[in-house]
Amino acid sequence: MPRIGRPREFDEDEVLGKARDLFWARGYRATSVQDLVDELGIERGSLYAAFDDKHSLYLLAVEQYWTRNREQLETLVATDPVLPALYRMITLPATATAVASKRKTRGCLVGNTTAELVPGDPEAEALVAGAFEGFVEVVADALGRGQANGEISTTATPEAQARLLLILFQGTALVARASRGRQRLIEGVDIVFDALRTREARQGR
Repeated sequence: MPRIGRPREFDEDEVLGKARDLFWARGYRATSVQDLVDELGIERGSLYAAFDDKHSLYLLAVEQYWTRNREQLETLVATDPVLPALYRMITLPATATAVASKRKTRGCLVGNTTAELVPGDPEAEALVAGAFEGFVEVVADALGRGQANGEISTTATPEAQARLLLILFQGTALVARASRGRQRLIEGVDIVFDALRTREARQGR
């Protein structure tokens, strides 16, 4: 946790954003404290005074990332129909290109944290688990609304469907980082979304 009682000479939220992007681009272990000092533009002593160590800074950066992503996700699924919005989100890692945005080729920072630090890091594991459960909570609420209005199949609970989409999103984000056959990823996503639609919705699309 950040230490209390020392003056701040920088915008902590801005510093976390820069740290987030650096960790996102390089990964946790490949990012040194000196890399952070150089990128963030603050002294090493100020970095330690504010965030204790690299690990604490990393967790705060990932937490900031997820908090903002949850807000965006809640906005994304707030309107009906639900599935087109979820489809855009799930396929984004497969459709983004390095030319359009380097950041979009980095995968999901929560998923990257899982791959690099979990298991073996209890704090990271708790943060990741909370983010995944938050995703399921938001998406299940939207899917429940879609089931009620006849858009989405009721053969499974909204929670089970949301967990399926969590697995699909994380898998797509990870595979898209290395795959050149991105159209094949989209074909796989299409199969899942066809299964989520009611027969009437499939016929009417």
